Amino acid sequence: MERRSFLKTAGIGAVSGSLAVAAAPAAAKGTSSSGLTPPPTTSYTPEQIDKLPRVKVDLVAPPFVHEHEQISKGGPKVVEFRMVIEEKEMVIDGEGTTLWAMTFNGSMPGPTMVVNQNDYVELTLVNPASNVMPHNVDFHGSTGALGGAKLTNVNPGEQVTLRFKADRAGAFIYHCAPEGMVPWHVVTGMNGTLLVLPEGGLKDAYGNVLHYDRIYTIGEHDLYIPKDENGKYKKYGSLAESYGDTREAMRGLIPSHVVFNGKVGALTGEGALKAKVGETVLFVHGQCNRDTRPHLIGGHADWFWPLGKFSNTPLRDIETWFIPGGASAAAIYTFKQPGVYAYVNHNLIEAFELGAAGHVVVEGDWDHDLMTQVSAPGPIKG
Repeated sequence: MERRSFLKTAGIGAVSGSLAVAAAPAAAKGTSSSGLTPPPTTSYTPEQIDKLPRVKVDLVAPPFVHEHEQISKGGPKVVEFRMVIEEKEMVIDGEGTTLWAMTFNGSMPGPTMVVNQNDYVELTLVNPASNVMPHNVDFHGSTGALGGAKLTNVNPGEQVTLRFKADRAGAFIYHCAPEGMVPWHVVTGMNGTLLVLPEGGLKDAYGNVLHYDRIYTIGEHDLYIPKDENGKYKKYGSLAESYGDTREAMRGLIPSHVVFNGKVGALTGEGALKAKVGETVLFVHGQCNRDTRPHLIGGHADWFWPLGKFSNTPLRDIETWFIPGGASAAAIYTFKQPGVYAYVNHNLIEAFELGAAGHVVVEGDWDHDLMTQVSAPGPIKG
């Protein structure tokens, strides 16, 4: 279906131009209890920004994250990103169920972008002529113009470049937000995380610097696949053809699937996350549309930043970390035992029945001081 005709038929307007908190030392004035002193913010003119160092980043698909500095060096810089929007059919479970997805760079979620506080994010957003929909991007970590959505509207065959200052430290959702179509674009894949690291690095509640050996992104999506009169998931020939039924399905507010990284089982088997005993892993988890409760079975969050904001005091030894819809959050954990850890949404119905589960496979030696089997299963005695 031709794009303008589809928009008119669909009735869519065209897009125009009891938690235990670790005791911490009393904070000095201007310093948070996490030991973070907010970095001075300097306003630059466009001419001064043009003279800042520039770094070009090649984005990678989640769960992986591109190379980056955990502690900023040399002051603010302009970090250049380029994302290409892909509209495509994706298989979302082992039964061959398909979704006509809209994606940033072809993945669900979109790539995680990492900068340091007070850097400038400069994103070139590309909407190839082969697509049929208008798109844009709303950065929850930016200020003004609907998070940049008003300044990034691109029709098929167009590209646009947006620059904004990352003046707040934390993990932030970004998502597509075209006028009249926001929910549809979000629940069919168009969201990801912007990670803004503090200039002095991540710190615990005592002000100690935290370093991670690995970083993984988990993007959680609630999907709404329509069914036919026989209760079978429907398959569509195009993105435009799927719109009406998908809209009706998502209005029911009951997801058919809840998945990590675009597919049931995406983070299991060959796709499982990897680590070694003694390694520290930063988990960055985003959910753009619904509340979620990530839990690492057999592990914890040594430190968890509520709502993912690093200027606030992190919480210690958290079993399950709550993330409201429309947010990304971060938890850090040092693995102490080998084995397979299940990483789940602890709404266990969504984890075991709808797909919101993955694995972390950890290599190393077993510590019998932390846990041991005193006796093997056998007949009941006495």
